[in-house]
Amino acid sequence: MQNICFNLSQAHNYGTAFYEFLALRKRFFVDQLGWDIPHDDDVEMDQYDNPKAYYSLVLRDGKVIAGIRAMSTTSRWGSHSYMLRDAVDGKLGGIPADIIPSATVTPDVWEATRVVISDEVTTQAERSLCLSLILDGVVEEAKAQGAVEIMALCPPVFARTLRQIGYDVGIIGAPYVNDHDGRRYVAMSMPAECKAPAHVAKQALPQSTHLPQPQPVHAAPVA
Repeated sequence: MQNICFNLSQAHNYGTAFYEFLALRKRFFVDQLGWDIPHDDDVEMDQYDNPKAYYSLVLRDGKVIAGIRAMSTTSRWGSHSYMLRDAVDGKLGGIPADIIPSATVTPDVWEATRVVISDEVTTQAERSLCLSLILDGVVEEAKAQGAVEIMALCPPVFARTLRQIGYDVGIIGAPYVNDHDGRRYVAMSMPAECKAPAHVAKQALPQSTHLPQPQPVHAAPVA
């Protein structure tokens, strides 16, 4: 397995990885869970897939098998900010406005969304490793830009899973039941720092077909 991280200005350096992530999201959130979110026959993509977003993906044998999207809570794109803030502002149907006590707007805090792991990852050990790798990628990106905390809307069981892989997560809101899939979700927050538990082995990772190509000298990444 291999982790890659990028924003939209860098996505072309990783071949079809970004598109594969959108396709993986469609298969899980739309086809399996039945969410009523923007999609076509192949991919799922919404208003938060914009130049403010960063992506942390896991590849196995050159294929995307897991991923997560993240952005700073200071992000704005058109009339949207980040998902939990838009929910608090009443802009998102299906997520209650009191999902968190108040909407944070600070470069110190990032939000992570669209966490997904492929059904092709079948063992608990591999799924834990996938989750650890995508979170480590997001944490490193967030820390590089000064963030110290990451929050997300997840099933409550994620809290225990995140603690098991080394992240000191806490619940920051009341759970609610999603109208589309009937599952419970709750807002969580964790420091942008992994305790790196010994039982999560982050082994040497094989090469991938999505390795970045050399950057043109005139195309510096957008901060």
